[in-house]
Amino acid sequence: MTDDPLFDEFELSGHVLDNRVGLAPMTRTSATDAGHATDRMARYYASFARGGFSFLVTEGVHPDATHSQGYLNQPGLATDEQAAAWERVVDAVHEEGSPIFAQLMHAGAQAQGNRYGYDPVAPSPYRPPGEMAELYGGSGAFPEADPLDDEGLDEAREGFVAAAERAVEAGFDGIEVHAANGYLLHEFVDPLVNDRDDEYGGSPANRARFPAEVTAAIDDATPDDFVVGVRASQAAVTDEERVWPDGEATAAALFDALSNAGADYVHVTGGDATAAEVPDTDRTLADLAVEHVDDDVAVIANGRLGDPERARAALADGSDLITLGTGALANHDWPDRVRAGEALDDLDPSVVFEPDASLSDAEVPGDD
Repeated sequence: MTDDPLFDEFELSGHVLDNRVGLAPMTRTSATDAGHATDRMARYYASFARGGFSFLVTEGVHPDATHSQGYLNQPGLATDEQAAAWERVVDAVHEEGSPIFAQLMHAGAQAQGNRYGYDPVAPSPYRPPGEMAELYGGSGAFPEADPLDDEGLDEAREGFVAAAERAVEAGFDGIEVHAANGYLLHEFVDPLVNDRDDEYGGSPANRARFPAEVTAAIDDATPDDFVVGVRASQAAVTDEERVWPDGEATAAALFDALSNAGADYVHVTGGDATAAEVPDTDRTLADLAVEHVDDDVAVIANGRLGDPERARAALADGSDLITLGTGALANHDWPDRVRAGEALDDLDPSVVFEPDASLSDAEVPGDD
């Protein structure tokens, strides 16, 4: 134990973390054309473990070889070959002493690059607002996504499960089900997108059903000591200001369903993890997660926590762990620097996000 809550130990499903700070998932579009992780990616992820991050969550990984891919050069766990390529990343991170979780992401209607040739799908016919992001290789308006029928729901669920099983074989310590940021599972939760009139639409409990089913199916198919987490948000990549109009009811139903589905943690993300954002309340989504998940489900907060005081405030408000995105990109050794009382660097977007989001020489140790 220390006097700084950021550096208190925490046990997450059998993993004893020596601090409360993890790496948030961030899209980097740096895999091969075939969706294989690379040596450069291994060095990139290992640098965060070496810098003191107590656990790492990968960028979103597409789980199947049909509709799920969101971006060209997005890594996958849709094939055995893709899973084998991840082994070098997992081994490099483990050598630095941190667990690593693969984030399984079905892009849903927000897909903007699919090498397998399949059209986007969603709970209901839906066209995301705005245009595709040039940062991730897209351009122009999104097409309208096709609604999933019963067969499509089964295929999507089975794709998540198969990818989780491949993650086990690749040596990952767990997975994170991506049910945030406007991707497929978030689209089921969101009443502004989900217009279904069956058991997966309508009430908050019905809208939470499919993400919970996916989580439960993964939990059933993986070993007991394999971590199964879920990411949740109100906002979407294509609409950063979006909130659920029935925010507290949706949040309560979602977190209750995920607890019952066997989730080991919920990872709550928003523009500002410490600011009230849920309509008709003075609560953050993290507050509601703390209230509505079971006691044995950890809550991870994310969103503008790169300032150590803000990170400590999120823990004081009840979250068990925090993750960093921008702060981590600027400081691959953020935990070590904060522990030592050293100054933190600001992010230089020209190093990280220009001309696109792929990994640059300047931010990967050993590349020059």
